[in-house]
Amino acid sequence: MKILLLNHYAGNPEMGMEFRPYYFAKKWQNGGHEVLIVGGTYSHLRKQQPAKAGRQQVDGVDYEWVPTIQYRGNGVKRVISMFQFVGKLFFRYKRICKNFIPDVVIASSTYPLDNYIAHRIARHYGAKMVYEIHDLWPLSPMELGGMSKFHPFIVMMQMAENYAYRHCDAVVSMLPKAEQHCKEHGLAEGKFYYVPNGIVEEDWAHPEPLPEEHRQLIEKLRDEGRFLVGFAGAHGIANSLQAAITAASRMKDKKIDLVLVGTGQEKKHLIHFVQENHIPNVHFLPPVSKFAIPNFLKEMDVLYIGLQKQSLFRFGISPNKMFDYMMAEKPVIQAIDAGNNIVREASCGLDVEPDNVGEIASAMEKLSRFPKENLQEMGRNGKRFVLENHTYSVLAKKFINCLENL
Repeated sequence: MKILLLNHYAGNPEMGMEFRPYYFAKKWQNGGHEVLIVGGTYSHLRKQQPAKAGRQQVDGVDYEWVPTIQYRGNGVKRVISMFQFVGKLFFRYKRICKNFIPDVVIASSTYPLDNYIAHRIARHYGAKMVYEIHDLWPLSPMELGGMSKFHPFIVMMQMAENYAYRHCDAVVSMLPKAEQHCKEHGLAEGKFYYVPNGIVEEDWAHPEPLPEEHRQLIEKLRDEGRFLVGFAGAHGIANSLQAAITAASRMKDKKIDLVLVGTGQEKKHLIHFVQENHIPNVHFLPPVSKFAIPNFLKEMDVLYIGLQKQSLFRFGISPNKMFDYMMAEKPVIQAIDAGNNIVREASCGLDVEPDNVGEIASAMEKLSRFPKENLQEMGRNGKRFVLENHTYSVLAKKFINCLENL
């Protein structure tokens, strides 16, 4: 098949997030399919932007970059960039597809506006159209951002979402419990497929070594006989790190330490909190390359993942961090309330109530007292679950099976 994938924020390991389109493209190409990814020249998620608009090949994957303005935050300029991406594609798609007549068009941006142009392209070339759901828009800005359903932006997004469900040949969702919502907005029976996020096995074959600062701290804590609870990722409000740090502060006399790697808008505040409250068993380390993350995770005894309570999580979650944790063969403390429970499904750790300091502290202490064999069994359970369900080899095949059934 020839697969045209529209994702405004598409990236790759060289440029930064989003990685999913790139990894699918690599796997699909290995299976004999042809892929063209269409993205915008600017994305807030990337660390590096394309040098210019037009065609570019990155590590064997073809990209077409549509010119869009730069923006910061979620203001008017970001909205303008969305309309630029969709609008310019309307006038450019025949040129873009001149030597690439698609069999399938996938609308994969977080926002649903690109479904209009995806349907237009699919109809023009007699192709199938697929809507890939990352987050449910406009529910996300409504429930997370408090926007009114009568706000003009929300009304436009709702119209686009409804249009997508009525006109697509299939929905591929990263959220396992979203089917009923899709049906309520127009999706026909039998068109919903679940393809979650996953991990790249190759990243675990030859990971980068940890920086000296990280290695020295871990060696020092190990020499002191500390039980290490690790976290790797964004230090944002949504990640419930305040609760984890407060829980760890109750463990300072039990040789249990919390080690956090990463950066984010809350990091300075969290460091200040630890200093103000004289918490000696919480340690902050700078972010490392995604290719060094496996070595950090493997040095920990247990890994923590948390998310603040959000009604949106009733549709389920598919966090990449969780699958990295499980791939590291470490037990997981999961402080998340969602429509699915990955830790229970995989029997790879303990799940507790989000932001419940007492339960998080109890889980840390309980796991620190577990026999080593029990911790290793939990770790093996997690890795087995990931390899069976969440590698891009498995997910890419699952996605292609959806397309071949259309």
